[in-house]
Amino acid sequence: MSPRNLRQALYESGYLRSAWPWRAVLYLLSSAPVGLVALLGIVVFALAGGVLTILVIGLALLAALGLAGVPVGAIERRRLRLVDNSPARSPHRTPDEPGFLAWARVRYQERATWYELAYTVLFAFGLWMADGLALLGGLGAPLAMMATPVLLALDGGGQAQVLKYWSVTSYSEAAGWALGGAMLLPVALYCVGTFAGLRAAFARLLLVGPDDALREELGEVSRSRARLVHAFEAERRRIERDLHDGAQQRLVALTMTLGLARLDAPPGPLADQLAKAHDEAGKVLAELRELIHGIHPQVLADRGLEAALEDAADRSPVPVLVNASGLGRLPEPVEKAAYFVVCEALANVAKHSGAALAEVGAEVRDGALFVSVVDDGVGGAVLRRGGSDGGGSGRWGGDADGGWGSDSGGEAAGRPGVGGPRPGGSGLTGLSDRVAALNGTLTLSSPPGGPTILGVEIPCEPVEVFG
Repeated sequence: MSPRNLRQALYESGYLRSAWPWRAVLYLLSSAPVGLVALLGIVVFALAGGVLTILVIGLALLAALGLAGVPVGAIERRRLRLVDNSPARSPHRTPDEPGFLAWARVRYQERATWYELAYTVLFAFGLWMADGLALLGGLGAPLAMMATPVLLALDGGGQAQVLKYWSVTSYSEAAGWALGGAMLLPVALYCVGTFAGLRAAFARLLLVGPDDALREELGEVSRSRARLVHAFEAERRRIERDLHDGAQQRLVALTMTLGLARLDAPPGPLADQLAKAHDEAGKVLAELRELIHGIHPQVLADRGLEAALEDAADRSPVPVLVNASGLGRLPEPVEKAAYFVVCEALANVAKHSGAALAEVGAEVRDGALFVSVVDDGVGGAVLRRGGSDGGGSGRWGGDADGGWGSDSGGEAAGRPGVGGPRPGGSGLTGLSDRVAALNGTLTLSSPPGGPTILGVEIPCEPVEVFG
């Protein structure tokens, strides 16, 4: 893959054989005319505005100095293409209204305008001179040494001065100096390239922003993660529909057929086998209904998160208090994410905490849904860092069977078989990804001795308020 910018090219073995060294030279060389024009423009506008301050035009000229960085910034972003193939996008936004006054009002209110002005002042009063000195200091010495035979020939073979210090009187000495200059030139090109790369990075910092490319990449990652979550949810609903309309209906028919055959069969071994098969079919049907309920609980779709949390609490083997009144209906992705996090947390409480009581709380405030699951177990729970770390206070992954481990040791904690932290797995990782895709956060607090608190915050607004 070819390098996209000068910084990457400097690490390539073929840097000297590429066009990047000369692009760096051209970048520094073209700095002087732009800097001179900027310096002249600032001085003229400042002097004219100061002299004409008694007139309205003088105040207008001084006000226009605030926008002096806009054209210079545009030119400098184009000049960055000499050392960076990635386009330097303008940080300015398009005004909502047409006309110069609307444009000027927007520009004066933007932070980017003042960054450009600061860069323009630095550029006009020093940066372009530093570019020229770096170019002269970097390439001047090796090029002057390489030109020694030419200078000696122009003097008629008498004497030539190398770098204004050493005298050369023979062509053999001149050839030695030229060879030394040729050997020094690659080092000089690397030095010039390094300076040009740093200079371009400084320009991009002020004129584009330090995180422009990073923000774009993170935005694409967030959009991609949201698409994956939505695709996963669509697949989940398809599986639920297929199970409900296909496998479940066939099992119902099979159970009914076995029941009828059981009634018609005479007492004996055949009747016993039919009874056993009928019972097993009933158990399979019950497990399938439980599976479908776990894929997408109907109570969540019909009655909302509050009723679904009550249902999850009733199904938990550990007594659970629910405090989630007045939630109303929330956006469907938010309700699903909160519900499945609570279900996973209650399953972990039942498996590992040794708790006698758990409490689920949910409320909407300040434009966000806050959900907490608290248990009075032994604490010391540890969640492994999951794959998503998209901001907020934490992204956590569970253990291999959907739970979290404990630092306190399984046997001593009264939880046989749970011996210390478990390896990270898929338990809460998928749930944290779902929460992160909604710009939410998932956190855990579990000091030794308890209590263990699992918290979720998801930005949202109610779509329907009950009561």
